[in-house]
Amino acid sequence: MTGGMRSRTARALHHKSFVVGTVLTLLLAGAALLSLLWTPYPPADIDIPAKLQPPSAAHWLGTDSLGRDITSQLLVGAQNSIVVGVIAVGIGLGLGVALGCLASASRANGRGWVEELIMRASDFTFAFPALLSAIMLTAIYGPGLVMSIVAIGIFNIPVFARITRGAANAVWTRDYITAARAAGKGPLAITLDHVLPNIANVLIVQAS
Repeated sequence: MTGGMRSRTARALHHKSFVVGTVLTLLLAGAALLSLLWTPYPPADIDIPAKLQPPSAAHWLGTDSLGRDITSQLLVGAQNSIVVGVIAVGIGLGLGVALGCLASASRANGRGWVEELIMRASDFTFAFPALLSAIMLTAIYGPGLVMSIVAIGIFNIPVFARITRGAANAVWTRDYITAARAAGKGPLAITLDHVLPNIANVLIVQAS
């Protein structure tokens, strides 16, 4: 490990929120991995005589109203939490960053109406919270994990679009962007070569 890496690691470990977040994330990932190999009981097995049992040696966190082991359900549920989080954020990150970069590049190149259109569409999307979107999609297409992922992903798109646009607007004013334009680079090349690398840290933080 290099000196710079050790220094960054030491600074990160001094932040309690970082340590707590890391521990919780590792516990969630560990529970999901463990559930692929083992659970105390089959999570979907119903045992009515054992319903609503308190925590015990047989059922560490007790049982639910159908007699299912809560510990087993929590372990398996960690898989869904990770899948929903990763895919939903991926949808928001992919589409939101693209729209944010397009809005910023349009503004920098004299097409402010494109930026205005994208931002107003983002405002409209914000009017529908993820839960409401999930209810609407479920009413139309039926219940399921996919609809929850899509709803959360759609809600994340304007979040990433706004953050990307704000960070990218600052980059477009820098001198090296002016130099890139003078060298004949177009908006797409500038976005890929200069804008995205310089706003990557902001996007990584938001995604995590």
